[in-house]
Amino acid sequence: MKSDRKPAIRIAALFICLCLSCAMFAGCHKGRPSAGFVVPGHSTNENGETVIDPEYELKGNYEITFWAKNDTNVAQTKIYKTAIEDFEALYPNIKVNMKLYTDYNMIYRDVITNIPTHTTPNLCISYPDNVAAYLAGDNTVVPLDELMADPYYGLGGSKLKFDGPAFEELVPQFIEEGKLDGKYYCLPYMRSTEALYVNKTYVEKLGYTLPDIVTWDFVWEVSEKALAKNEDGTYAVSGKNVMIPFIYKSTDNMMIQMLKQLDAGYSTDNGEVLIFNDTTRKLLLDISPHAKSKAFSTFKIVSYPGNYFNAGECIFAVDSTAGATWMGSHSPLKEISDDKLVEFETVTLPVPQFDPENPKMISQGPSMCIFNKDDPEEVLATWLFAQFLLTDKVQIAYSRTEGYVPVTLKAQQTEEYLDYLSRAGEDNDDFYHVKIDAARLLLNNQANTFVTPVFNHSADLRNAAGQLIEEVVKSNDRREEVNNAYIDALYERVTKLYSLDEIEVKSDENEAVVKRQELGKMPGGSIALLTVLAVTWVLLGAYFIREKVKNRKKQ
Repeated sequence: MKSDRKPAIRIAALFICLCLSCAMFAGCHKGRPSAGFVVPGHSTNENGETVIDPEYELKGNYEITFWAKNDTNVAQTKIYKTAIEDFEALYPNIKVNMKLYTDYNMIYRDVITNIPTHTTPNLCISYPDNVAAYLAGDNTVVPLDELMADPYYGLGGSKLKFDGPAFEELVPQFIEEGKLDGKYYCLPYMRSTEALYVNKTYVEKLGYTLPDIVTWDFVWEVSEKALAKNEDGTYAVSGKNVMIPFIYKSTDNMMIQMLKQLDAGYSTDNGEVLIFNDTTRKLLLDISPHAKSKAFSTFKIVSYPGNYFNAGECIFAVDSTAGATWMGSHSPLKEISDDKLVEFETVTLPVPQFDPENPKMISQGPSMCIFNKDDPEEVLATWLFAQFLLTDKVQIAYSRTEGYVPVTLKAQQTEEYLDYLSRAGEDNDDFYHVKIDAARLLLNNQANTFVTPVFNHSADLRNAAGQLIEEVVKSNDRREEVNNAYIDALYERVTKLYSLDEIEVKSDENEAVVKRQELGKMPGGSIALLTVLAVTWVLLGAYFIREKVKNRKKQ
């Protein structure tokens, strides 16, 4: 019986080794961009050149899924539905099913969950940071270069059943945001920036004249002065019991823009993290006293700035231009009751600057990406619908719901859109002046906008940027001392929280991917697998030596 067990032991040991080896190779595998998609009607000749069949037609019946996002704005939902109806009237063979989300992060989570099961939508609204994460999967997101350049079904193609924009009719800064690793993976859908919404009435009451572009020093000075109180404990500027002079909604954008304005490090295009520098340290130490005095706070700590702003309990509120209809005494989408509103003049300005002569502001807003499917014609059908969302009718209609601007020069230059911009203030709904002023702000500053580098986990770095400010504000609320030692510990804590020391950095040659760790250090999982494998081989060796010794003794 004893001898019968030996082969089984040997086989089991070898099986373990094989399993471990397979696991190691599987663990080392990394997803690659979607290089395998071939546009229907395209083929390659013997010289490796792309040949396009002029007779090709998309004739099959297709059903595609579109995951979209709206801001609980009924008008936006209606625009999507109308666009789908109009598209299906042109292409009866393509049915579009829409799923609406109210949060970009929910779309991101669902896509990431669905990638392993190959159940992603055909088209979804996402930020380029998120698309970079999707690309970590194998053959997930379709590169758009060949689709865009196709003379028949590409941008401005001759076989399109609608008047879509040509490549040169897209705003250059906006289309370039979708380029990752040298290829286009996103189409811009709408664009916004951040705006400083100002209670001009209170600023002037405090004895200041509001400039066209404010500096950070100006905002801090006015905010501190707004904390002065009457003898009864109410705030002198407003007569109210609550006053948070300066509230910033997205502190990630706050830190990113501050660093950009100072030409300080944030990250490189290949994923190297540069944010933990002396300029960031100084910014945090400068912000700290204003958090301590309660002149400054954030959305995550005190809630939505628009509610305080509209109630006369905030003087400077930074939010997206896409949130303009929530801002001001007469905002159509205000979220507080009329009895809490305060009458004041609202002015929409660029975010605070360090150098007003050289303003820099972030470009943001939803983009579209297309997911690869087994049937290339299904992808082509999706591409047609994505292009349809860039037509003038859809672009102008959607931009009128908020302080968005169309992503095509074609739509921006139409008589309809120019007429819309000229009618600011005619009413407090479609022509609400704060909303149109917000759109004009971006249109007048398109050349002053910038985007952050996009790579896998760039969204984590973005979150980390905001976390630095949030932690400083929270620590001041807890009356903790914020000094250099505090910043050192904060850097280390945030690095670990978002695993920034493990972000993959691509080489300058875009070849090997190396860990942003010391040379030779491997991930913990690989080390564990190698350790177990080594122990297994040692045990096997010991077993065979023991058996050999036993056999010699018998002889």
